[in-house]
Amino acid sequence: MPRSSFTRSVGLTSSSSGDGVEAAIIETDGRDEIQPLGGISLPYDSQLRWRILEATQNDLPTTEILRLEKKLTQHHLSAFELLKDTYPKEVAQATILGYQGHTLRHIPSEGLSLQIGNAWQLAEGTGLPVVSDFRRHDMAIGGQGGPLGAMFHWALMAREPRPAMMLSLGSVATVTWLSKDDEVIAGDTGPGVALLNEWVQEMAELPYDREGRIASEGTVDTKLVQEALKSPFFSRKLPKSASRYEFDHIDVAGLSVPDGAATLCQITVESFVRAVKQLPELPEELWVTGRGSEHPVINQMLAKHFKSVKNVSERGLNPLTMAAECFAWLAVRHIKGLSITTPETTGCPSADCAGFMTSPQ
Repeated sequence: MPRSSFTRSVGLTSSSSGDGVEAAIIETDGRDEIQPLGGISLPYDSQLRWRILEATQNDLPTTEILRLEKKLTQHHLSAFELLKDTYPKEVAQATILGYQGHTLRHIPSEGLSLQIGNAWQLAEGTGLPVVSDFRRHDMAIGGQGGPLGAMFHWALMAREPRPAMMLSLGSVATVTWLSKDDEVIAGDTGPGVALLNEWVQEMAELPYDREGRIASEGTVDTKLVQEALKSPFFSRKLPKSASRYEFDHIDVAGLSVPDGAATLCQITVESFVRAVKQLPELPEELWVTGRGSEHPVINQMLAKHFKSVKNVSERGLNPLTMAAECFAWLAVRHIKGLSITTPETTGCPSADCAGFMTSPQ
């Protein structure tokens, strides 16, 4: 394919756990040719992180939300500048930017979703057209607003033996499945690592379970796992979408710190396995990405169900910046009029080019 059909695009994402912003630059045709060119992370300071988490868990006054949005957008602009300083030649050639914003509320059952982040401010600050508001666009036509990464995972697995499957372990766990006939089925399957991170932060005063040291010392409470999986969400068929707070009923407070961590890992894996058993055919190989993809205990649990569990880093991809690369790719899909959401990924009635483009003056 001639290089003239390729576009350099920047992606910006904010982790729902409030860790910070990921920024990435890619070159792509908007289909299955994707070349990562660089990526960075810019953590939130403790005060901004606290304000973000407060806004996701409580009903704040509108003025406070607006102030938070302004601060959040400024942090995204700082992440863009850091990306530009780190990869100046690559970013100078970017012509579009994909923006996730930060999700404060996501209630698919009511067709409600709210992301903060000012695309106008971002467009003026970067000088690039910004494609954003993917979730609400999908919901407006009858979809669940997510998962949004499914088509990107399809592109990454385009040359893999079929069927192929990818598990994304962010705050929420998401599966993307690709059939021999190029059919895509996707959905959120259960908690990712948000509950585990919050447990470790609260009980051990650590940002996350580094190298699985805490969970590896624990014993799974199987009764608690089965009780947690009684929630109606886990019996629903794919495609389905969830917010991080869909799983607040899961409570390991009566367990020791290691046992709680191990039990949360098991809930993540068991809910994933339960969801994918609905698929027409399971592959022997499972690709894993996202912030939780390197957790050894989760990987060991997954290995009991799949012959091979591989991290996307084995293909030269960075699991920590893939979400930003995804939104960079979605922006290119948008400007080329290619589908971003489908009935099999978000439940929308027909394939749709979701998102809205905001151009700088």
